[in-house]
Amino acid sequence: MSHIQMETRSNGASKQHGATVSFHQIHYKVSQGGCFCRKKVPDKEILIDLNGIMKPGLNAIMGATGSGKSSFLDVLAARKDPCGLSGEVLIDGAPQPPNFKCLSGYVVQDDVVMGTLTVRENFTFSAALRLPTSVSASDKEQKVNRVIQELGLSRVADSKVGTQLIRGISGGERKRTNIGMELIIDPPVLFLDEPTTGLDASTANSVLLLLKRMGNHGRTIILSIHQPRYSIYRLFDSLTLLVTGKQVYHGPAQSALEYFSDIGYTCEPHNNPADFFLDVINGDATAAAAISSSVDKEDSDSVSKSRQSIEDKLVEEYRSCSYARETRAELESIVQGKQRTPASRSRTITYNTGFLTQFRWVLKRTFRNLLLNPQTSVAQIAVTLFLALIVGAIFFDVQEDQSGMQNRIGALFFIIINQCFSSLSAAELFISERKLFIHEYTSGYYRLSVYFLSKLLSDILTLRTLPAIVFSCVAYFLIGLKPTPEAFFFFMFTVMLVAYTATSMALAISADQTVVAIANIFMTIAFVFMMIFAGLLVNLPSISSWLAWLKYLSIPRYGLSALQANEFTGLYFCHGRNESLIPPGLACTGEQFLEQQGVDFSTWGLWQNHLALGVMTISFLTITYLKLFFIKKFS
Repeated sequence: MSHIQMETRSNGASKQHGATVSFHQIHYKVSQGGCFCRKKVPDKEILIDLNGIMKPGLNAIMGATGSGKSSFLDVLAARKDPCGLSGEVLIDGAPQPPNFKCLSGYVVQDDVVMGTLTVRENFTFSAALRLPTSVSASDKEQKVNRVIQELGLSRVADSKVGTQLIRGISGGERKRTNIGMELIIDPPVLFLDEPTTGLDASTANSVLLLLKRMGNHGRTIILSIHQPRYSIYRLFDSLTLLVTGKQVYHGPAQSALEYFSDIGYTCEPHNNPADFFLDVINGDATAAAAISSSVDKEDSDSVSKSRQSIEDKLVEEYRSCSYARETRAELESIVQGKQRTPASRSRTITYNTGFLTQFRWVLKRTFRNLLLNPQTSVAQIAVTLFLALIVGAIFFDVQEDQSGMQNRIGALFFIIINQCFSSLSAAELFISERKLFIHEYTSGYYRLSVYFLSKLLSDILTLRTLPAIVFSCVAYFLIGLKPTPEAFFFFMFTVMLVAYTATSMALAISADQTVVAIANIFMTIAFVFMMIFAGLLVNLPSISSWLAWLKYLSIPRYGLSALQANEFTGLYFCHGRNESLIPPGLACTGEQFLEQQGVDFSTWGLWQNHLALGVMTISFLTITYLKLFFIKKFS
């Protein structure tokens, strides 16, 4: 890609020398048989023998739903799983480099920009991580300003993109922002998957006009689109029509109507060409009325066979037409002059910045996103404060008597369980940004370790540590627990450690999930079983040996044991009672009560709970990282 250069014209606009993308005998199939399926199911063919050339300009891929448009676009952009893929994609006559997806631009169908940041801040983030470190900060800023001006976003440059809670820019401006995130690196090829999705007709037209201007300046733009209006269709330079993964047309967009007329399908005078093509492909065009009328009297199998015959006819007509012959001849010349470099099926991700630079920018963006999102920052602390006041009011000023003993254990149990269930909010940590993470990671923004550490630090410091400190400071003194500094700080440390462990378990469960509700169900079930073995609902020494081992997997048990050992040692609960009248087996000292509960209150017994929580935290975080590492990053 190094030979692609920029020429600056006198009026300040830039002339981009886009790359020529050629694709040769592309086949793609996916396996349909599940892991537990005994019957051998043949692989499903998604793309079948696709050949063609896409040059600088606006290249459109059209077809009905399920025709393979998005799959074909992903193959060209090197974002499709190489398994099941055959054929070759060449860039200017040379094989795609393994890191082509990091060099090219890819605008996904859904918005993948940080909604709490402004348009300029999103562009600055992209420039800071995707442009080489050799580019100075001032040059990056100029690049950001130039992209903002080129996309017509100057009016909203300092406005937040917007979230469900924050009012932001319009849909068309959001789409242009997504495009701008890719234009920062001046990609030789820009891919767009359904760029008009979710936009009204006028806004979609303005976005395509923008793309047309970029294509006129020499940039290679390849997009998939479903059913554009005529004002959009006439902007296309080349058109590729697909039906069930097969080509039925590949050539100049403005010659497509003439081609279909030549093979017997004539578009009505005021019909939209895009609608007409889909009608022909689906076998129900007015041009195919003779076939359709005979089909109406037959059953559904006959309808299916008739449509299949129309598809076969369209494929055969295209393969024998002049456009296909010209394309084959041009592809042969490209192959003959192909650079002799070995083709690679691997998918490599390269980075233009180092670990520390990535970590600084990603961490900064993550913290800013948390602070600007009141649902996850202010609300968490407010709810924690409310719960602390409630538990403090219920167990206010516990006494050193038998009722005080019960109240103490009840308060400690509630505090630990509250920390566990409060960690359910961590399920959204990776799920809510799953699409954003996959897009940015595969595009070479940052390393997986950078993203993982940034999310972990921001969540632990803002949503776990601060609420734990607030909860401890309020609830501890309202309840009236042991009034010594050592006991208070031990209590606070234990509460934080329980929150960390429960959060890490929530992350381990939710890291590979796509729906928050499913992850919450799994975590709730796990915490309920852990709660049973915490030591309050069931006397642990009385549990059968074949079930007793489950207590070692209980996060609440370790937290409750540590808090009990911290609170009950040195307390006496039989003040004012005649010792001779105390019934045998009644626990008067905290140590006696701990022995009955099977809690080790020695120094080692006290700290082994924290060691166990630490080991569990590290184990869960390791599982989380591995799940993110092996997550499916290609479609």
